[in-house]
Amino acid sequence: MSDKIRREGALIRALGIIALTILVLAGVAGAAPFAYVTSKGIDTGTVFVIDTATDNLKAVIPVEGWAGEAAINPAGKKVYVTDSSGFSTNVFVINTATNTVDAVVDVGGYPLGVAVNPTGSRVYVTNRYSRVDNSNNISIIDTATNSVVDTISAGLSTYNVAFTPDGEKIYATNNRNNTTSVIDMTTKKVTDTVPVGSYPTDIAISPDGNKVYVINSGSNTVSVINTATNNVTATVSVGDGPSDIAVSPDGTKAYVTNWRSNNVSVINAATNTVTATVPVGLAPFGVAVAPDGKKAYVANSACYSSDYEGNVSVIDTATNKVTATVNTGKYTMNCPFGVVIGTSISSDMTDQSTKTTPKETDQSTTAALNATEGTRVEETNLSSSEEKNTIEFNNSNNNNYSNENNSEHDGNDSNGNESSKNKSAPSFGLLGSLACLYVGWKLRKK
Repeated sequence: MSDKIRREGALIRALGIIALTILVLAGVAGAAPFAYVTSKGIDTGTVFVIDTATDNLKAVIPVEGWAGEAAINPAGKKVYVTDSSGFSTNVFVINTATNTVDAVVDVGGYPLGVAVNPTGSRVYVTNRYSRVDNSNNISIIDTATNSVVDTISAGLSTYNVAFTPDGEKIYATNNRNNTTSVIDMTTKKVTDTVPVGSYPTDIAISPDGNKVYVINSGSNTVSVINTATNNVTATVSVGDGPSDIAVSPDGTKAYVTNWRSNNVSVINAATNTVTATVPVGLAPFGVAVAPDGKKAYVANSACYSSDYEGNVSVIDTATNKVTATVNTGKYTMNCPFGVVIGTSISSDMTDQSTKTTPKETDQSTTAALNATEGTRVEETNLSSSEEKNTIEFNNSNNNNYSNENNSEHDGNDSNGNESSKNKSAPSFGLLGSLACLYVGWKLRKK
């Protein structure tokens, strides 16, 4: 009888552990990811951290110079930001657990575009000019050491790069000779050169790796390259001044920001045609699609307006309408430029054991997130002359769209409802886990 009781007790404990693990993982998976928006800033460059569940500002991370292009590693733990001021050769490494700059990497040239390889082991940075050999090249950063370990010479004025999902090929746009270079990942050599449109800049690759989308900012088009043949199979006309492109996670759509048209072109990937045009804010530059494909975030730089006050529009990808403008409280987004979105991680998962490098930026220029309040940002000196302060954000403004180009806004609050569901997931995981433990204890007592 005692052996039977022990076996039943062991079974109950095992089931409790399994249930606990499943519920905790479900809670973490249900948490919404964060979006990182780069900005010129006022006294210094700034990266705004946005909770995509609520579309509220969560943290402000100051960096030196002008925060330009950004890329996030596959694990969502590091964001790499280029200083696009033209006066610096630095790339900033942001720890997403602590929302601080962990390291500053000198890439030897003036950085512009940036991309992380599929394994997260290397970061590729395009340089407009190298002070080492007076050439234009791509610097390769080892993410383990945060140091440049190699360079690639791709083409004339290489602007940005993108990887195929298998990591075997790199595609790099060259805006001075209207081509896209195909680079072998292993040999780091150019194996093919594809003629595209006028002044190619940003680039994106479909999730299946079959298509490459190249922004031709000089001809207001997007070139579609077949990666099997490295030939342009379609040319899609978009708005005036295309600047950035993002492909949906399922590969069915591509979103193109048009800064002179103040809108976003939505491309059907099957037909290579524009099926919708979404009015957003002034001079949209960066764009990123959430991992679940339900929202697209657009950085409206407003750099050519009189007040320079930009914002971030949130597009509902099901309706192709702007349903919210990100609530930044007292903070002004001065010329927001790029947007990247991480994986779905819980907002309270922080790694306090992370070590900083000798190149870590001064602590007086870092922003810390107050983990005890979901709507509070604790900022530590955007500039050295400011005092530390804390602000509260008004949650009631989550879905207010304040831009003058909101003619298509229908007041649909389904976005907010979905956000509530996402936010409740971690709490459900915790409560469910406690319930499982309690039931297991009761059964064991019986």
